[in-house]
Parts: sequence; C-alpha cells; structure tokens
Amino acid sequence: MPSLRIAAPALSARIDEDLLASTLARLLASGAAASKPELVRTSGLARSTVDAGVRELLHRGVVRTQGYQQSGGRGRAAAVLELDPSYGYVLVADCGRHWSNLKVFDIRQHAVAEAHIQIEFSNGPDVVLEAIVAGFREILSDLPHRAVIAVIGLPAPVDHRDGSIVRPPFMPGWDRFPVIQYVSEALRCDVILENDVNLRALGEARASSEFSGPLLYVKVGTGIGVGIVTSDGVLMRGADGSSGEIAHLKVTGHDDICVCGSHGCLETIASVGALTRSMTGAAPATPTTRDERDLFLRRLAEGDPEVRASVRRADQHLGEAIANLVHVINPHRIVLGGSLADADEELLATVRSIVYQQALPISTRELTLVRPALGFDSGAAGGLVLGIERVLAPDRLMVADRDVERTEDRPRSLERER
Repeated sequence: MPSLRIAAPALSARIDEDLLASTLARLLASGAAASKPELVRTSGLARSTVDAGVRELLHRGVVRTQGYQQSGGRGRAAAVLELDPSYGYVLVADCGRHWSNLKVFDIRQHAVAEAHIQIEFSNGPDVVLEAIVAGFREILSDLPHRAVIAVIGLPAPVDHRDGSIVRPPFMPGWDRFPVIQYVSEALRCDVILENDVNLRALGEARASSEFSGPLLYVKVGTGIGVGIVTSDGVLMRGADGSSGEIAHLKVTGHDDICVCGSHGCLETIASVGALTRSMTGAAPATPTTRDERDLFLRRLAEGDPEVRASVRRADQHLGEAIANLVHVINPHRIVLGGSLADADEELLATVRSIVYQQALPISTRELTLVRPALGFDSGAAGGLVLGIERVLAPDRLMVADRDVERTEDRPRSLERER
C-alpha cells in the first residue's frame, strides 16, 4: 500500500500547543516531512515554533528520533523524526456482507498484522461484532502495544450523530444498535463507524500523490452505493450520512419492489442481488444466499449467455445513473469496484462509453473512469486515514504514559463520538 496523505488542521494566526502538535504530527504521518528543517519548510512556521512543537511531541511520546539525515552542506545533520510505533495501533475492520478483513497498523502507516474472518450480518449485531472484537483481541495478544483506535466499516447507512447504522436491509437487529459504544467498551479504545463505500472512496483519494477531486467510488455488489470525496480530499456524507444512495434512484419502465419499500429502484435491476434473483427466478426483494450469488458470478465468468445478457442490460442502467451523477457532481475521477465490477470485464468500458455519450462535454473533459488502484485494500486504506487523523487530532493527542487507562477521559471521548 502506498503512503497515504494525512490532512493537517488549518493553521490560524494564534496557534495553541495542541494544534501545533497535531499539525506537525500529521505532516510526519503523511511523509511530507521527516526532520525539523523539513517541518519548517512544509508548515511555513518559524523554527522556534517548530522546535517547541517537536519538544511537545517527544514529551507526549508521539514521535521519536531515528538517526540523522545526510547533510548537503557544512551544517549539522538534522535528526530524523518519525511517529513512535509504540504510541499504539490503528485497527481497521473493512466488512462486506459475509466477511470482514481485519488489519492492524501502527501510526507510521505500517501494516502489522491482518486476518480474514467469515461473518453473517443476518445473525445480528452481538454475534458479528463479537467475532470482530475476538479477531482483534487474538491479533493484539501477540503484539507489544495496545490499540488507540478502531475503525469499523459496515455495508449500511451510518448515523454519525449517535454511532449507529440506520434501517439496513437484510440485517435484523442492527437498526440503531450502538455499534461505537459496544466496540469501544470491548476493545477499550476510541472507535469510528463509517460506511464501507465511504472508506473505499477515501482510501483511493488519499493514495493519489496529486489528488484532484471530486472522486466517486461506485461499488456494485450485493447492493449498490457511492462514496464521495470532495476536492478538498474529505468525505461528503450529507446532512444525515446518506449521501451516495444511488441504489434507490428510479429507473423508468421498471416497477419491481425494493427492500426500501419503493418500486423501480436501480438496485432492483443492476445489483448482484437482483441479477442473482433473475437467474434463480426468486421474487423481488427476497434475500439471496452467498452460494446463489457465487453461482451467478461463476456463470458470468464462464460466459453463460443468459447471465451475460442480463448483466449487459444492468450495465446500461448503471451507466445512465452514473452519467446523471456526473452532471450533478462533476467528478474528476470515478472508480468502479465491487464484486460485479471485479467479475464483469466489460462493465468499465460500457459505463465509460455511456457516460461520455450522455454527459455534457464540459463535465467529462477532465473525467477518468478507472478500477480501484488499491484493489481489495481501498477500504483498509480509508480506515487507516480516518484513524490516524482522529488519533492525531488536537483534542485527542494523549500524554506519554499510554499504559495507564485514563478512565476519566473516556466518557468525554465517547460523548464526542455520539
């Protein structure tokens, strides 16, 4: 995985100790600087200010010195600064409908360990979250440091105000379940809850050395969703966390009932779930099994004529929906991912052709449509970015003794998340 860009807080004329420490730590985290002279150049701050900030980061145990840079002149070689891996781990659970990819990183963005577990969201939140927590506990039992934050990506709409997911289809018992509170109490660390497609979009955006936005990540799998990253490189979640729900755009001439209760939604035509139901003859809005969806994807890969014909029709509707998004958002890049995009070699070309045919030239002259640059790691990358930025935020940087549980701080941390 390439080095990911970490956003630094905006500086003002009056910069306090926490903001200064956060800014310098994030510049080190993103690889933009690795010594005091480089921090002076990249931040635009005075040398004395940077000196004070680095001393504070060393005191808090956030950074450490690691050798010296080669000096190009006669001056003293500058000490190399890096984030201290003993500060703690960032945990990321990137979840699909039937699996969760668990990854552990240190705050230098180095991958430390990972595990892939099978889950079934239909089993309810207690069973699924306990499996995720147990997976992380097993990994951490072999590691020397503790977790400072966990990022959980779930395939459902997220309400960031109370740390829960909202009315997810085919996920009984999950509506308004306190996911953040459950995981935080189990792992004893801060927690971020995010939509899985948003994590993929952010990962793809921050992996670009020269990012130009907006970026759309279109996931076409069991369901359909879009993650949106603005030109500033941040997620656009919308007022209620439901931006990018293109699954429920209406398609003219179609009237199948959708899991949302409406009729003629894009997801009833173009998702892997809908296409699988078409193959098996199942009624609209009924759940499909993993074995049925795997059979559909296998037949698609083998070139089954009926399956390929249904997918070509679905690709057409997807292309039209994405062309409409281009008119509304004017993205610089669109990334197509998900199980259908992985299995259907023609999807990208079909969507690209439709978008360029139907969208205005002014909206497509800078547009590129591509596959995920990070592949399966897009979601983990987005989770890592969110985790590091939260850990290094001005109000979250901790004092040096990290082995002492600061219970007096935890309620305020959880309260901010809710």
